[in-house]
Amino acid sequence: MVAGNNTVQMDDTALVIVRIFDAPVGLVWQAWTQDEHLRKWSAPRGYTMTVSDGDLRPGGKWRACMRSPDGNDLWLGGVYREIVENKLLVMTHFWDDENGAPGPETLVTVRFENLGGKTKITFQQTGFDSVSSRDGHAGGWSECFDILAEQLAALRR
Repeated sequence: MVAGNNTVQMDDTALVIVRIFDAPVGLVWQAWTQDEHLRKWSAPRGYTMTVSDGDLRPGGKWRACMRSPDGNDLWLGGVYREIVENKLLVMTHFWDDENGAPGPETLVTVRFENLGGKTKITFQQTGFDSVSSRDGHAGGWSECFDILAEQLAALRR
């Protein structure tokens, strides 16, 4: 399936999105790993990222808050598992429940491939507890990747 510029593959508990960005791998890596960049692209349109904080090292935690258009704060976080600069980012991902406790955890793996001035990312998120959760993440991530492409184009100007 193709959603926007993304190639999307899904099964019951996994989501894979492949996207080529018109930016060098180092810049795409920075967009994924530096809070000032993450705040600009890692929430769907209409949402704002009010908090983005991470300790970028294996075992380091990351935490973020997305504010919905109606003003609700949606907290999420996880732990970095594996980091290979400009090549691989592996982290857990969870949403806080209504009591502020971590909800079901998924695993996010992002592979970065240098295509000589462009970057191919292969994004995989596994461990969804429902098809509706997987589908919601597919739409959210696809939209975020569109915003990321716009941000990278602006940075390259």
